[in-house]
Amino acid sequence: MDTGIRITDSHCHLDFPDFDDDRADVLQRAHDAGVQRMVTICTKLRQEPQVRAIAEAHSGVFYAAGTHPMSAATEPMVTVDELVKLADHPKFVGIGESGLDYHYTAETAEVQRDSLRVHIAAARETGLPLIIHARDADEDMARILSEEYRQGGAYTCVMHCFSSGPDLAHAALDLGFYLSMSGIATFPKSQALRDIFSAAPVDRILVETDAPYLAPPPHRGRRNEPAYTLHTARKGAEMFGMDWPDFAAQTEANFERLFSKAVL
Repeated sequence: MDTGIRITDSHCHLDFPDFDDDRADVLQRAHDAGVQRMVTICTKLRQEPQVRAIAEAHSGVFYAAGTHPMSAATEPMVTVDELVKLADHPKFVGIGESGLDYHYTAETAEVQRDSLRVHIAAARETGLPLIIHARDADEDMARILSEEYRQGGAYTCVMHCFSSGPDLAHAALDLGFYLSMSGIATFPKSQALRDIFSAAPVDRILVETDAPYLAPPPHRGRRNEPAYTLHTARKGAEMFGMDWPDFAAQTEANFERLFSKAVL
């Protein structure tokens, strides 16, 4: 039954081949679960046309594009002009994902940092939120985000699928940025991460799937999809000691404040 409660999956990858066989069904299940909006993320600019087409075909789907840090050394270096031009599209709502990943690709750290600064400049110029991927790079990430904000000028940002430590969380929140809660926050061994989220202002929290990855229980170990945002959001309500409808409404207000272009 439709309860009237609506939420947004602020980060997923609907263009990935994991969804090629049943993309329409995935979107219908999301709608049925109350997930009224999805932001699908392009991680390599050469794939932007395919991602854009998905957003154009579905009223509740918006998109963002950038070069994922793990691809920064193998893809052409993106330019500010390229990203700014994409922002002309009415359904293009964010810059990224960009960031730093020293877990798998530490050897490309320098080019990742260069790419990150390009994305920050584009976010600043367009006024669209920067979407950050951070893994095993907390110190450099906090330093670059802070330097760019305080020396280069203000911009908005969400720390997507946040699973870093408290120092990076504090640095991001001090800049007015947002933390996005994925299925990781629901895992039994993630109490330290839940503590970080619970200590954050609730008006700075988003929810997401990062589908097809990181499915929350009871779907853990299987393909994730936007409908499962519901499980993460309900866990978030529990973490913040809020009634489910109130937490859902709060995360919707947060999303609309940050992603102000993603209007239904």
